[in-house]
This record gives sequence, structure tokens and C-alpha cells, in this order.
Amino acid sequence: MNQRKVSIKEIAELSGVSVATVSRVINNNGRFSEETRKKVLQVIKDTHYETNNIAKSLRMKKSNTIGILVPDISNSFFANVVQEIESILFKKGYSTIICNTDRNEEKEEAYLRMLEGKMIDGLIVISGVKEFGSTAINKKTPLICIDRKPKDTKSTILIESDHYQGGFLATEELISKGCHNIAIIIHRDFLSSSKERLLGYQNALKKYQIPFKEENVIHVTVEEKMSRTEAAKAALLQKISEGYQFDGVFALNDRLAIGAIHAILDLGKKVPEDIKVVGFDNDPISKYCYPCLTTIRQDNMLIAEQACENLLALIDGTRKDMKKHQVIPVTLVSRAST
Repeated sequence: MNQRKVSIKEIAELSGVSVATVSRVINNNGRFSEETRKKVLQVIKDTHYETNNIAKSLRMKKSNTIGILVPDISNSFFANVVQEIESILFKKGYSTIICNTDRNEEKEEAYLRMLEGKMIDGLIVISGVKEFGSTAINKKTPLICIDRKPKDTKSTILIESDHYQGGFLATEELISKGCHNIAIIIHRDFLSSSKERLLGYQNALKKYQIPFKEENVIHVTVEEKMSRTEAAKAALLQKISEGYQFDGVFALNDRLAIGAIHAILDLGKKVPEDIKVVGFDNDPISKYCYPCLTTIRQDNMLIAEQACENLLALIDGTRKDMKKHQVIPVTLVSRAST
């Protein structure tokens, strides 16, 4: 049998105070004595009183809820950043609604309409297919974009890793180990992060006077029921079967890099003796594949901290001087594949 819900009026009667006083105690604002606070809280505990969050949100114009849009929760980088954000916000008194969009625009719009209905206090958008901007969410809702350029650059803060630096460091690592014919494996070349990593690759070649060859850019298409790893393996095998030869491979994420390693080993060649490989993301699997993968590490914790700090400042209106574009440095993690 369901327990009858107790009203705030009944809490006031049982406590011997006014409804207004009970409200002040619940919301922890206004004036009341310590004795009154203890008395009201004890009655609330004894009666298992629960506040009506919807009514409270309407009254306070604050829900203490943050929406998070993520394109692929199975991606270790996205999952880790979301987990860190959720943990930080929880400690600050905020709950989160995490929406996995599967990079589907219709699904994203549906989630945004739902979040608007939940009266979220702020929104964090992580990566995605195109620049972020939607009529499904109130323009006044504080917004942080991570690795996804916003359409409204005046009121939105963009936080991203230094993808250019990552592409440069990865390519420079291969060159420093003696590679002169370096392939780059790309999936989703329309993403701004992919374009920046490609530019870093090109400029590292230029710095060391190695010609850029368009045929060394391997574009990977992931078919239905095929993983990125399998697709990268197939793409590299196809390229080599056409007569192209490489002594180094830079893959734009670790799953693609592991596919490249599998292709190389299937050809009877050795990593790193014959072909060296560098990935990107420092996916947990990069430590445990064979050989262990040299990769680029993004600072997930700092990204999450910056996103939360900036979003809460936007919500509270406490800072007006925040940089609209914040770039987080990356680092090379050198392992056995180079």
C-alpha cells in the first residue's frame, strides 16, 4: 500500500510554525532560529516528507539539473569526461541528465526538447556532427560546448583539446623514430577535431621537409555491424594491396590504430620494427593491446573541471570575463608501438 504524501501545510502544523517558515527551512534562506530548524527537519524526517521538485523549480526558477549531450557513450574519452562532469556537479548539488544521441540529429533534437521541458539550469554538449545550435533549447540556457563549435560564439564557451598539437606530436614521434612515409587514418573527416589533427600531421611533415602525399590519407568508412577497428584494418590492407607502402601510421583514434596494428601483423610484418603506429585518445585498451600503443593523451579531468567551473559561473552570473575559446594541452604517451 502506498504511503500517503504529507503536505507542507501538515509539516507546518506538526512543527507549530507557519508554512512560510517551513519553506524557509527547506530552501535554507530567510530568518529562523536553530531550534526551529531542528524541529522542522525532525518532522520532515519522521513523516518522510518529499518536496515537490516541479513546483519548487517553478517557484525558484532553478531546477539544480544539468543536461549533458554525448554522441557515443561507449567511446572511452566521452564516457570518462561525462563521468568526471557528473561527479563534480553532484558534489556541487546538481543532478545530471545524460543523453546519448548516437550522432543522430533527430534524436538530439528530441532530447533537447525533453531537457527544455525539465527546466534544466544549463547544458553541456560534447562533440557531434556539426556546429551546435538549436531552437529546441532556450537561447538563455547557459551552454558549454566540448569539442564542438557553437553557432552562437558570443554567449557560448567552447572547450577543446589542442587537436592540432596532438596531430603534430604524433607525427613528430614517428619522424623521430625514422619514419619518412607516414600514412594517416581518418574516420569522420568532417569533424573540426579531425581537421585540426590532420593539419598538425601536415605541418609536422613540412617542418621536417617530408612531402605531404594525398594518397597517404586513408579515409575509413564504417559499414553497418562493423567496428572502427575492423574498418581501419580493412582500409589499410586495401591500401597496401594497391601497392602503397608505409613505414609509419598515425591513426586519429586508438581504435583505428589497433585496426592498423592487426593489418600489419596479418601481413607478416612487425610493429614497430617494420611499421610504427601512433594513436590518439589514450583509450584504456591502448595499454593492453600488443604491442602497447603509443598515443596522444587528452586531459579528461581538466576538460571536465573547466566545463563545470565555467557552466556554474554562467548559471550564477558571477564571472563576465570568461574566455569564449579554451584550449587544453595534450601530451604524448610513448609505448612499444614506436
